Amino acid sequence: MQFVAPAQAGAPCRILLFATLSLAAFTSAAAQTGPVLDLSGTWTRVDSVARPVVATTGDASFQHGDAGSGWGSPLTITQRGNKLVVEYQVFSAYDLQPPLQLTFALDGVQSTNTLMVGHAASTLRSTAAWADRALVITTHYPAPAARGARASDVTVRQSLRMDAPGMLVIETTRSGILGAADVTTRTTYARK
Repeated sequence: MQFVAPAQAGAPCRILLFATLSLAAFTSAAAQTGPVLDLSGTWTRVDSVARPVVATTGDASFQHGDAGSGWGSPLTITQRGNKLVVEYQVFSAYDLQPPLQLTFALDGVQSTNTLMVGHAASTLRSTAAWADRALVITTHYPAPAARGARASDVTVRQSLRMDAPGMLVIETTRSGILGAADVTTRTTYARK
């Protein structure tokens, strides 16, 4: 009969337990971070949708398009750790204004961005989360009250995904206001 010391008897069990717990922790951490998708870079819109239409007051044609992603072109995205920063120019060089900068937490925590684009500041409330292979940013914009109604929010949902290497697709859905239908646009950008 062989004698096994108590300290050595549980060693294989402890190793197996340690390996199992390590694998479970790694799997859990990978599931929480979502897909590794680096959206960093400067992006230029490649699917210009401007098209001539006829004005209602006559046959004078003018350019008409859609609201696109809502972020303009070009736009710069910086992604570091658990934060995404989107920067784009709204004003002309003559206005001497810096580009707008929006910062989003990538862990589902609400982010607040305050913008001054007109005569008053607007505070946007956003959440960002990974869904499949896309980053979905849901933003609530304050909307002015209609006559006799109270102010409300307009919800804009932007889904960012890579369609091909160097090609960013932003699908934007804007909630309808005052009973209007939701509007969805799909905008394609190429990395500069």
